[in-house]
Amino acid sequence: MKTRFLLIFLLLMNLLFTSYTPPVSIPPSDNQITLSGAFALYPLAVKWAEEFRKLHPNVRIDITAGGAGKGMTDVLNGMVDIGMVSREVYPDETKKGALALAVAKDAVVAVMNASNPAIKEILAKGMKKDAGNNIWVSGKYKTWGQAFGIKSSAPIHVYTRSDACGAAEVWAKFFGKKQEDLLGSGVYGDPGLALAVKKDPIGLGYNNIGYAYDHTTKKQVGGICIVPVDLNNNGKIDPEENFYNSMEDIINAISQGKYPSPPARDLYFVTKGKPANKAVTEFIKWVLTDGQKYVHETGYIALPAEKLAKESAKLK
Repeated sequence: MKTRFLLIFLLLMNLLFTSYTPPVSIPPSDNQITLSGAFALYPLAVKWAEEFRKLHPNVRIDITAGGAGKGMTDVLNGMVDIGMVSREVYPDETKKGALALAVAKDAVVAVMNASNPAIKEILAKGMKKDAGNNIWVSGKYKTWGQAFGIKSSAPIHVYTRSDACGAAEVWAKFFGKKQEDLLGSGVYGDPGLALAVKKDPIGLGYNNIGYAYDHTTKKQVGGICIVPVDLNNNGKIDPEENFYNSMEDIINAISQGKYPSPPARDLYFVTKGKPANKAVTEFIKWVLTDGQKYVHETGYIALPAEKLAKESAKLK
């Protein structure tokens, strides 16, 4: 009997120690990591930094948001270790040494003021893709009545991003265009655009879902309302197209491919070549493995395991 218990004890101890992976030791010379770029990735990057530092308290991580364009410029110029980019990396950026690693996924949504006089009709009918094109690209639709086929002569106050960013790029890509093709009053940053729409009863803009939903309540941010997309173009929002009520609902819709891509998209960490700083390498590896447990709770969509493994292999 004693022998049996001894064998069980040894087996349990073996499982315990073989399943435990101690944190990698990071030399003092490599104890700082700097990131800049996409507002879309900023909240998740902050969460990752907080959790990583619990394992490596000697590592300092500085993060600033300023748009995907700034992140790309900063990393290619050697000003930061990691650029946060919320769009595809361009061929000319790759030629300059940009190494893109997909780390999560999210989406851009159209937003209007929650006090819009025609909000019930707009939510019932939704926005057709062609209508969005005629609002932000051609400028053909000037009123809410024209854009949504309702009885309203109220003008649409259109907002767009003034900074080079992934949100504008992917929103334009939804219409087959580029950011510079988008019309509207330019506003800097995701928080700024959300605030502009929140202050304007007939305002219409777009935001990353991380700024359209409250991370505490998981409901839409007070004062703004997401404009649903009429995906089947039948002039109404069918039950299967109505997945905007909560952050959980839209995350599931994106995961299942119900919400189109674009404006759903992958989010990237970009380095200039393979990182020389060991802390940077270990941080990115951790993000692509253990750090993925924080993706969903922060309001993002995790990438498939096989894709994460492929991204990790780029660092070898």
